[in-house]
Amino acid sequence: MDITAAVITLFLIMDPLGNIPLFLAALKSVHPERRRRVLLRESLFAYFVLLAFLFFGSFVLQFLRLEQDTISVAGGIVLFLIAVRMIFPIERFGQSDDLEGEPFLVPLAVPLIAGPSTLAVLLLLQRSAPGQTGWLLLALTIAWALSAIVLLSSTILYRLLGQRGLIAIERLMGMILVMMSVQMFMNGIRAFLAR
Repeated sequence: MDITAAVITLFLIMDPLGNIPLFLAALKSVHPERRRRVLLRESLFAYFVLLAFLFFGSFVLQFLRLEQDTISVAGGIVLFLIAVRMIFPIERFGQSDDLEGEPFLVPLAVPLIAGPSTLAVLLLLQRSAPGQTGWLLLALTIAWALSAIVLLSSTILYRLLGQRGLIAIERLMGMILVMMSVQMFMNGIRAFLAR
């Protein structure tokens, strides 16, 4: 997978457009002048969590002795499940629950930006390109920066696109992710059968 595909995959899984209503709901009780600072702080927390997984997650995979084809097939399945949830969303945190006070680390940084799906795919990308941590770090940074820009512009984007526009974009992103997940799954099966 090249750097562009990695950036797109990570950005789609972080799902900043789909998270806009959740972020706005979580920040409803925060004073409007502080919202931008809180969003920036939470985005930075998420970035540090992602970096920790990027640099130390490979030790977990080595300890478990997972092979490349297994990683590819598992990655395809995980991405497919994420994509299906984007296309057919279930009710998520923040749509019905109200938060008291200012959020700190949870739920904005973890799990909304640096969620289990993003962390799992980051580990899978690293395992699929051993020794290329530099380009993966660049891809992660670009995807995170794009997500942070979208989330920092969440109020404006929500006004421009509305709830229906955001849902439509999220479903389109889910369709793209479905195709990428099927390709990853097929690559893993092909590699396994070629042994």
